[in-house]
Amino acid sequence: MKKNLAKLLALLLALAMVATLFVGCKGNTEESNPTDATDPTTEPSTDPTEPPAAERGPLSDYEYGTDYISLYEAIGDQVTVDMVEEYDGLAYVTVDGVEYELGEDFLSMAMVYKTEPIEGNEAFDTADEIYNYWWKLYIQRWNYLAAEVPLYSNQYYHVFNSKLQNYKVSPYWGAANAIVDATIDTEKGSNSIILGNTTDLSGSFRFATFGKNTPGAADLDIQTMSSGLGTVETDVTGAYAWNPTVVVNHEEQNNEDGTKTFTIQIADDLVFSDGSPITAKNYIVHTLVFSTPVAAEAAARDHMAGMTVVGYDDYAAATDAAVPFAGLRLIDDYTFSVTISADYLPYYYDLTYAAFTPEFLPMWIGESCDIVDDGEGAYISGDFYAKDGDSYVMAAAIDANRMDISTFPYSGPYTVTNWDSSALTATLTLNPNFKGTPEGNKPSIETISYIKVIDKTQNEQLKKGEVDVLCDITGGDATNAALAIVEENPEAFSTTYYDRAGYGKLGYRADFGPVYFTEVRQAIMYSIDRNAFAQQFTGGYGSVVHGPYYKGSAAYLANEDTILLDQYAVSEASAIAVLEEGGWIYNAEGGEYTEGVRYKKLSKADLTEANLNYASIDGAYKTVKVGDDYYMPLVINWFCTTDNNVSEMLKTAWAGSEITKNIGMVVQYTQGDFNTLVAELGQDPAAGYTGPALYSAFNFATGFNSAIYDFSWNWTIDPSMWDSYTMFYIKDEADFYWLTEG
Repeated sequence: MKKNLAKLLALLLALAMVATLFVGCKGNTEESNPTDATDPTTEPSTDPTEPPAAERGPLSDYEYGTDYISLYEAIGDQVTVDMVEEYDGLAYVTVDGVEYELGEDFLSMAMVYKTEPIEGNEAFDTADEIYNYWWKLYIQRWNYLAAEVPLYSNQYYHVFNSKLQNYKVSPYWGAANAIVDATIDTEKGSNSIILGNTTDLSGSFRFATFGKNTPGAADLDIQTMSSGLGTVETDVTGAYAWNPTVVVNHEEQNNEDGTKTFTIQIADDLVFSDGSPITAKNYIVHTLVFSTPVAAEAAARDHMAGMTVVGYDDYAAATDAAVPFAGLRLIDDYTFSVTISADYLPYYYDLTYAAFTPEFLPMWIGESCDIVDDGEGAYISGDFYAKDGDSYVMAAAIDANRMDISTFPYSGPYTVTNWDSSALTATLTLNPNFKGTPEGNKPSIETISYIKVIDKTQNEQLKKGEVDVLCDITGGDATNAALAIVEENPEAFSTTYYDRAGYGKLGYRADFGPVYFTEVRQAIMYSIDRNAFAQQFTGGYGSVVHGPYYKGSAAYLANEDTILLDQYAVSEASAIAVLEEGGWIYNAEGGEYTEGVRYKKLSKADLTEANLNYASIDGAYKTVKVGDDYYMPLVINWFCTTDNNVSEMLKTAWAGSEITKNIGMVVQYTQGDFNTLVAELGQDPAAGYTGPALYSAFNFATGFNSAIYDFSWNWTIDPSMWDSYTMFYIKDEADFYWLTEG
C-alpha cells in the first residue's frame, strides 16, 4: 500500500532485530507522570463525544464501514495541523463543534499525508514544520500508550578482517550495502569475503517479505546484494533520491483531480545477470503481480503492492481475467508511468511512490504470459489467472519461484550461486553485468559467502578465519570482547561503528490478554528499571530510550526542547496506581483484591474469544466466570529467545522482580528459537503457529533502516488491512468513529 512494501519495509524492520527498525529528551519531564503541554490554547473537554467502548458489544459484533470507521477516514480531510490543541501531551481537535482526541492511526496518517504548507501561518508554512509537529504528537501518544518497552539504545560495532577496505556503515547502511562499495587489499588475502549473521537464512531471497509483515534479516541481506538498479535508491544517510545510473529522465505532474503522475524513462543499456535486457516491463511486474488475488493466494497474504495507484481497486478485484491497471502505464520499451491516487496525496515522502526495482518476468508470471498496455493501463496477458479447481495454477509457481536461486537471473551486484538449506549458508558471486550504484561504483569483491554465526562463538569464528565480518555487535560484554580482538591484533582486524537508530525492547502482541489494556503496558514500564537495564546491557555504550525515534533524526532535533514524554521512572506505587485506575482491583473470586494476582472485570467489548480463553502457560491462571461476569488474571505470557542476554536480564529485571510480584502481576515465560518467536508474534500458520493465542510479550529489537519515518497504516483499525500492516497489535480507542449506536 502506501509504501512499495517490499522496499520501504526497510523503514521499520521490526523483528529483523539482529540486523535491523530507534531516545532521553531535553524536554522530558523529571517526574514519573506527564506534565502539561506548553501553553495549551484551550483545555479540552472531558466529556466523551462517543459512548464508551464498554457500552458496546465485542468488536467482532460490528462491521467496519457499516458500524464504525477510523477517525481519520471520518474527519481527516477536514483537519489541518493548526487546528490541533495539546493537553498533557495528547492531541485534540474540534470539528463541527465536536471535540475529538486524536489516536495513533490518525496521527500516523496525518504525519505524512497532511503536510501541505498553510499560507500565512509562520509556524506551519513549510512541509517540514508541519511534519515535525505531527511527528511530536505521534511520539507523545506512543509514549502514553506504552506501545512497547524500549530497553536500551546503543552503538553498533562491526569488526572485520583488515583486508576489507572502504567499509562504511551507518544506521541506514548495513553490511549488505557496505560490501558493494568495499574493496579487498589482495596483499592481505583472497578477493572474497565471508559475511555472518545471527539469524537463519530461509531461502526466500527473491522476495524476503513474501507472506509476512517483516523479512528475516539474513534473507533481506541476500536480497539487498542480489537485487538492484532501482529507480529510486537510498544513500548512506538513508535519504531517497533518483538513481542517475538507471533513470535518464523523469517528470512529475500534479493533476487537477489531485492525483500525481511520475513518468520514468530508464536507460536502454541495463541488463540482468544473464545479459538479457531490462525494460520498463521488468520495473512494473512486481506491482502488477502482487496486486492480484493470484499472488495473495501464493503468499497467503495480500501484499497490495499497488494500493496507492489509481485503478487499484478494479485491478485487484479481478479474479478470473486481467483488467487494465489504469494508473500504471507502459509507454514504450523504456518508459513507464505511475499515477498516484489523490487519497494518498499530498505525501511527505512522495518520491518513494516512484521507487521500482526490476524483476525477471517469468519468475512471477511464467513463460506464457506478458505485460501489455492497450491504452487503458498495463495488465498481465495470457493464462495468469488460470485455475485448477479453486486454486490459481500460477500461485504455486510464484511460491516456488521465490525460493529458486538458479533459474532466473538477478538485477543486483551479486548473484546467488549456491544455497545450502541444511547448513543455512549461501554463496554470492560478482555480477559482471551490473551497471553500477547510483554513484557509478561497481563492486569488486568476487565472492561472498553468507553463513550463520552464533553469538557465543562468533569471535572465535572471526579469529579462525571462518567469518570475515561480524555485524551489528551490541551490548557491553559482546562489544568489549569484539573490540579486544582488534586491540590484540590491529594488523589483522579493524573496526567501525555507528550510533544505533533503534532500540532493544519488550514488545507485545497487544490484541488480547492483559497487555491489551493500556494501563497494564504502563504498569510494566513503571516496573522495570530501564536506566539500570540500559547501562548494564550496553556496558556504557548506550542509554535508555523513551520512544520509537532516533536522536539524530531531523524531527527529533526540531522537537527536543518541547517534546513531552513520561520517562516512566521505576515506581511500584505508580504501577499500582495505573492498575487500580484501570480496574485491576479484583481477586479470582470477583472480590476485592488484597494479595496474589490481580484480576480485572472484562467489559462487554473485551469479551473476545482470545480473552475469554486466556490462560497462563502452566494453566494455573485463566479468565474465570463469576456470576454473569468474566475476570482476567494479570498474568503475562512471555516468549523469549534462547542464548539471548536480554532474555536472561529480563528474567531478573522483570519476570522475577519484587516490583512485579508486589503489584500483583505474574510473568511466565517459554524460551525458544527466533523463528518460533516470529510465528507466535504474527500468529502465522505458514510459519508454524497452531494456536491458541497464548504469548503476548516478546523481546527483540527494532530499527529504522531508512531516514523515512512513516508509520501510516501500521496503526490501522480496519480488519481488512490488519494482518498486512499492523505493527503494534494495538487498536487505539481514540481512532474509532462510530456510525451506529452501541
